[in-house]
Amino acid sequence: MTCELEDSLVRNVKIIPWGKVVAIPAGENLLQAIAEAEIPVRAACGGEGACSRCKVLLKEGRVSPGSPGGLTGEELASGYVLACQSIPVEDVVIEIPADSLMDWRRVVLAGPGQGINPSEPLFRKTELKLSRPSLDDPKDDLGRLLDELSFQLGNDRIKAGLGVLRSLPVILRESGWVVNVSLAEAGGETFIEQIEPLSESKYYGLAVDIGTTTIAACLVDLGSGQPAAVRGAYNKQSVFGEDVISRIVYAEEHKDGLGDLQGAVLGTINGLISGMLDDLRVVPDDVRVAVCAGNTTMTHLFLGLNPAFIRLEPYVPVANNPPPGRAGKIGLKINPGAWVHCLPGISSYIGGDITAGVLVTGMAEREETALFIDVGTNGEMVLGNREWLVACSCSAGPAFEGNGIRCGMPAAQGAIERVFISEKGLKTECRTVGNAPPAGICGSGLIDCLACFYREGIIDRAGKFIIKPDSLRIREGDEGPEFILAHGLKNREITISETEIKNLIRSKAAVFAGIRSMLKTVGLPVEAIERIYLAGGFGRFLNIRQAVAIGMLPDLPEDRYAYLGNSSVKGAVQVLLSKSARRSLKELSGRITYLELAADKSFYDEFVSALFLPHTDLSLFPSVNFQ
Repeated sequence: MTCELEDSLVRNVKIIPWGKVVAIPAGENLLQAIAEAEIPVRAACGGEGACSRCKVLLKEGRVSPGSPGGLTGEELASGYVLACQSIPVEDVVIEIPADSLMDWRRVVLAGPGQGINPSEPLFRKTELKLSRPSLDDPKDDLGRLLDELSFQLGNDRIKAGLGVLRSLPVILRESGWVVNVSLAEAGGETFIEQIEPLSESKYYGLAVDIGTTTIAACLVDLGSGQPAAVRGAYNKQSVFGEDVISRIVYAEEHKDGLGDLQGAVLGTINGLISGMLDDLRVVPDDVRVAVCAGNTTMTHLFLGLNPAFIRLEPYVPVANNPPPGRAGKIGLKINPGAWVHCLPGISSYIGGDITAGVLVTGMAEREETALFIDVGTNGEMVLGNREWLVACSCSAGPAFEGNGIRCGMPAAQGAIERVFISEKGLKTECRTVGNAPPAGICGSGLIDCLACFYREGIIDRAGKFIIKPDSLRIREGDEGPEFILAHGLKNREITISETEIKNLIRSKAAVFAGIRSMLKTVGLPVEAIERIYLAGGFGRFLNIRQAVAIGMLPDLPEDRYAYLGNSSVKGAVQVLLSKSARRSLKELSGRITYLELAADKSFYDEFVSALFLPHTDLSLFPSVNFQ
């Protein structure tokens, strides 16, 4: 009877081609089993059945199906179900198709460059040669150590814990009074972490960009300042939703939802750490400090802080600048005593990833007026110079990351990243990531589409298709008129609908309206911007002229634009290695004025004006060829 009861409470889910078997409580759905197996499935809506990205093939067993979402009749007949809507009623075997998986191959890793000359890194070792005690000089061991450190480093506020004191007398005498002292900076104080005999062993720092979609990590040799290893992956939190709001909602509405989300991001980072340690053939204890940069929500979820009030007016986080904690307490698989620092943010929607980017640009120290832009689900921007800095965040929506678009996908293998349309739409060419058969379309391809559609007279300025007798590629689809862009594997058609085009126009309008609102706040014309820095994966593959042509970016000379790469991890590396960088970051984070667009009526006016291609005011885009 007991065995029967236990069997009725557990469902075994075998997932192929991984061969993983996950036992889940009766009543839980397949998406929860996939999450527990740590398989990165696309689930943009956070398990609400709206996006239809988490489709799986039911190979064996039965499930209680919920909403079919956007699955086609052919897919349903073939045995496909939505993982988030399907509850096993017995043991099952499922297969996850390739187009339901996240692909990590286009994670932007380029960050630390050629290294930085270390200048008082957050963790360092210094060699000390102490005078031996005598009857004439009977100073205690700790006093002798602190006096020498104060003399060498000019710092008389160094602290030592009981753990250090317990081993101190034996190590000093066994090493002949010549030792390495490990020092760590945390919370504005300096701590003695370890006393040991002299050695040539290396020690490392970890820099992490905790992105909503992707996570990049770099191990840095703290002695030389050189990057030693770098890796990246998709954030395993994506199975709980592909944007910060859906993840906050998941944390609120599910039992131990916050724990699930923290476990997913820690699992992703710890997997990257393990891979880098294997590459270097070093052990976790050799990683002595970590610096993490992420948006405010990602930082909260990483630390296990309640993010609920980030999305509720007046949008107040637990902490914009959380104190450092020990790795062992947080769950990071490095030296358990290592301090883990999270870079300071400004508000609920301007986090440490953005302050890291501003640090990397150096714009807070220059006379020229510059604009920093990081476009993802939110468009986060900072405008200013050494005299002033203003920031804002606008909800660009998930479209430019390939979400909310039926054939949308991240910039992974097979994603259409460049589109060339001519002869009024009769001729279409597409270039894909990896030159693979088209599997979908990513953000840069979507921007090309909009620009080409407008230029070739396929859509009007509001994004509505202009249907002519020879419009052979335009047909009536499930969501209204749609354009057939390409044919992929198994002759799968890659399309973009009129509804999706209008969503893209709203996204680009939000970005441009944010820029215009900041300029109005400080009373400057767009021409006053002397430099524009584009950050992250979106900026890396963006065609600047096409983005200008649709009215997303200011119509300024292309040589004013610069691509930064992963400025978040670059900034984390600078903070890891340089005390002056830490001072600069603290100073600039206190100077940035946050502009809350939700309370700014002018933003709404600007947004409405930008809901046309390229804009209602055509004089703002003199280089664009209008119809």
